[in-house]
Amino acid sequence: RMSDGTPLTEFNLVQKLRVPAGFLFAVLYMWLAPKFATPAGVAVGAAVAVLGLLIRAWAVGHIVKNETLTTSGPYAYVRNPLYFGSFLLACGFAIAAHWSALGLVFAFWIAVYQPTWERERLFLRQRYGAAYREYEAHVPAFFPRLTPWDGPAGAGNDAGFSLAKYLRHREWNALLGFAVVMGWLLWRMPR
Repeated sequence: RMSDGTPLTEFNLVQKLRVPAGFLFAVLYMWLAPKFATPAGVAVGAAVAVLGLLIRAWAVGHIVKNETLTTSGPYAYVRNPLYFGSFLLACGFAIAAHWSALGLVFAFWIAVYQPTWERERLFLRQRYGAAYREYEAHVPAFFPRLTPWDGPAGAGNDAGFSLAKYLRHREWNALLGFAVVMGWLLWRMPR
């Protein structure tokens, strides 16, 4: 069971549906968004989305998945910078289409991603024990702190941003997706 009492079988279903649901939303978005997009909305949405892309890039350039507890770089501000960056990216796309679409992003995030990072939290607690519990006590799960945490759990893993990690994790796909979506909106929006 998860900490909120949800059986893991229910969570597994949500996890399995996360990617197909994301693709369904993407298809609906590409079909509907250009009908409501405005130049101002696209500009503001693109700025928010770029911030999300930068946070994601910074995070993948630091993470050493399943080898060490990463608490440096963006992980010193928030435990889930990849999800936070993805959330901003999704909010940017929503704003680019129409600000009212933000409600869908919030609902999707609560229903799908919150259980995902809860399961990851349980895994990390089991894998890294006291070091993760200390990190968890000082660094928020989703909304970043204003100053970086530099506690002992993060000692020794601050190798800095690595372009090789960014490329190995194929994060450039997010940048490519952003360019395609924004290009589509600009091309298809009413004149």
